[in-house]
Amino acid sequence: MPLPYQQAAYLKSYGLARQLPHSDVPEIAFAGRSNVGKSSLLNKLFGRKNLARVSSMPGKTVTINFYQVGPVHFVDLPGYGYAKVAKTEKDRWSELMEHYFTSDRPVELVVQLIDLRHPPTKQDLQMVNMLIDHGFPFVVALTKADKLNVTQRKQRLEALQQELPCADQIQMVVTSTLTGEGMDTLRGLIDSLFEEEGQ
Repeated sequence: MPLPYQQAAYLKSYGLARQLPHSDVPEIAFAGRSNVGKSSLLNKLFGRKNLARVSSMPGKTVTINFYQVGPVHFVDLPGYGYAKVAKTEKDRWSELMEHYFTSDRPVELVVQLIDLRHPPTKQDLQMVNMLIDHGFPFVVALTKADKLNVTQRKQRLEALQQELPCADQIQMVVTSTLTGEGMDTLRGLIDSLFEEEGQ
């Protein structure tokens, strides 16, 4: 059975590592740099306009935000890599992210967002390497595909094979929150996890 995406409900946000409660609920985590389109992607997956707050200002997602989708939690992680933020804030985000990924949470899948228009940033590569090194199951969602023409898209997809570590072993999904491209694929990937487990 597919998850009830349109019944998604906001649960809670946490800004400090020590606030993050233990969880035994399966989690799908969404990671990516500031302004890569995480909130927009979540809204598109949910078929909702404003459930996940979309900001025109990068660096505004400074908390870990939890959403309930049936028996699963969708987790919107803080965007990284925005330069115009105080070091204390960056340190807090770092601690929050590190705590999330090292506290033995039931993470079923990480959706790592990367802007298709540009080569992965240093922080993107650090995240992908961390996911590989720690054995997290993950998929790369390539965002903002609608902003490229056919030739540009082909060039970027070819370049990513060289730019991303272990690219030939990584599942990549081209997405657009404008056209809806890739959303059914992402939902299908997520749903298949719970079909296999009989949840």
